Amino acid sequence: MESLPGPRPFRFGLSVLPESSGAGIAEQARWAEGHGFSTLLVADHLVPELLDPFPSLAAAAAATTDLRVGTFVVNNDLRSPVLLAREAATVDLLSDGRFELGMGAGHMEREYREAGIRFDRGHGRVERLAESVQVTKTLLAGEECTFEGLHHQVRGHRVPAPCQKPRPPILIGGNGPRLLELAAREADAVGFTGFSHREGGRSVTLDDFGSDALGQQVAGVREAAGDRFPSLELNVLVQRVVLAEGREAVAAEFAKEPAWPDVEALLDSPYVLAGSPESIAEELIARRERFGISYVTVFERRGGRDLAPVVARLAGR
Repeated sequence: MESLPGPRPFRFGLSVLPESSGAGIAEQARWAEGHGFSTLLVADHLVPELLDPFPSLAAAAAATTDLRVGTFVVNNDLRSPVLLAREAATVDLLSDGRFELGMGAGHMEREYREAGIRFDRGHGRVERLAESVQVTKTLLAGEECTFEGLHHQVRGHRVPAPCQKPRPPILIGGNGPRLLELAAREADAVGFTGFSHREGGRSVTLDDFGSDALGQQVAGVREAAGDRFPSLELNVLVQRVVLAEGREAVAAEFAKEPAWPDVEALLDSPYVLAGSPESIAEELIARRERFGISYVTVFERRGGRDLAPVVARLAGR
């Protein structure tokens, strides 16, 4: 009888707000690399406090030797897929093959309005993302792309061939069922966020913040992915990390904040890590066994650096 594959090794991503200087980004990147994080990640929003992800990631890669760099995640509607593929290929080349492309459908209507871009309902944004993924995958594989879709048309275009073969890996992240189904079919990694933004705004709904909801979403991804499911990497975007001996006390403090769930829900949530390094490590191992989650992303400014002892225990194992 053929043996089943073992669990995928853990890796950890640090999502940063890039410092507004080359030296600052270099320090963030070197810290992440020196403490065992696999990937330095930058989001993509049209806000003055956030630098553009692609030059930021190129600077991070230049300051390190092994650290991977990635978008987490690109707002698909801000760029044509041709431009996106060209930027991704460029960073992959400049980083000697250490780039990962995270893609998402976008959600903040204010950004669209300020940039003069039409903001559609979620279905339309996911539909455009699906077309962009097809174009981007073809171009990043070093192939000539001709594509006729409802939203995008490309005629005989190529971009610089990236280092990684067959192409840089693609993560698709979000929470809606259509987006997760797309990720299951097309991505190399699926990112679960546990929350959805209320249409067009910053406020969120946390209906999917618990373990049972994640289990249902993973089951849906498994069904949509079919035979390719074993090759998928599964990721969670953790919203808060707190090292403390008493998880219940930490959850009680979180529960006082507006829009957060109650204590019981927070203790059950895969998107909050609270406790001692030992207990958090045990929790992550249990979640990998239950859900297959092996890639964990944390925010630098929400306690991410505090996870270093856990990363030291688990990364690569």
